[in-house]
Amino acid sequence: MMWLIILVLTLLCAITGLIYLTVAVRRFAWIRKVTDKNKILGTSLAFALITVVFLIISVTMGSVNAIVVLIHVMIFFLLCSPAAPIFKRIAHKEPKIFLQGWLALAVSVIYLGIAFFLCFHVWQTNYTLTTSKRDAPLRVAMFADSHLGTTFDADGLARYLEEIEAQSPDILLIPGDFVDDSSDREDIIRACEVLGQADIPYGVWFTFGNHDEGYYNSRGFSGDELREALISNGVHVLEDECALVGDSFYVAGRLDSGYDRISAADLLEGLDTGKYIIMLDHEPNDYDNEAATAADLVLSGHTHGGQLIPITFVGVAFGINDSTYGYEQINGTDFIVTSGISDWALYFKTGTHSEYVIIDILPE
Repeated sequence: MMWLIILVLTLLCAITGLIYLTVAVRRFAWIRKVTDKNKILGTSLAFALITVVFLIISVTMGSVNAIVVLIHVMIFFLLCSPAAPIFKRIAHKEPKIFLQGWLALAVSVIYLGIAFFLCFHVWQTNYTLTTSKRDAPLRVAMFADSHLGTTFDADGLARYLEEIEAQSPDILLIPGDFVDDSSDREDIIRACEVLGQADIPYGVWFTFGNHDEGYYNSRGFSGDELREALISNGVHVLEDECALVGDSFYVAGRLDSGYDRISAADLLEGLDTGKYIIMLDHEPNDYDNEAATAADLVLSGHTHGGQLIPITFVGVAFGINDSTYGYEQINGTDFIVTSGISDWALYFKTGTHSEYVIIDILPE
């Protein structure tokens, strides 16, 4: 429902932005000269120019990203509207150029360029936790929301796995959205092989996110085929299941909250609570119930760190998510939400960045 609301609002903003930008772009000097004060011709030329640019971005980056660009350019045109009056007040003369327009375009290019870099460049984020349940350190690597094929393919995954392996983790955990509806079947098969080749002592553990099963029938593989590819390559798939790893700690994987799943308490029932328990739950929206269990650490993704300002604050503000990004502790249970190693469809991140996570769990 949240994403439906966001989609409707985004489309409304895009339509409004198109109308506003058509009027604004008409004010560029070269358009005014060509149209010679003919408002209809000027409006038509401005609209055609915006449409052509929109179509070029749609073809090269997808329609979703074209809408994102359009909305941001509209916003910066609005924010730069005081530029000419301020210049006139300071310089005591009118600017010789359409200052609002040129400044808005410059800011848009810089801002979206940085957002593109924040999305496509992947950082390493480190956390250090302590526990009385372990006698030896445990290093956990984690990434989520690779949405394979958006910003990198199987070869890109292999490169990031090399970086992760260089940190000598004991285990790699993936709490969902490894793929989505736009992922390519052959690339998925290759990516599962890459995961199977990872040199990590306790292996790779995975739980499904909301995109992994697929929403449509247009992609070339099913959720079951993804399971088969993962399991056949040695990846441990947990769906409302728990596993004792190395006889020293548990990994529990929950079904996504969009499916009929058991409660967090029922999932952990019967476990030796003297051992450290890590829970994978793709969507961070059940904190109170999970904090009431014996879980020591809950790992989630799904939010993409908020993705774009101001969406950053929507999930928590409307009570859809308990957290958007980062670490917090509730009732002795540690919670970490990653911003994701990639993205769904979008090529831009603002107020956040792409990452994989290294967590050092140390004895107290």
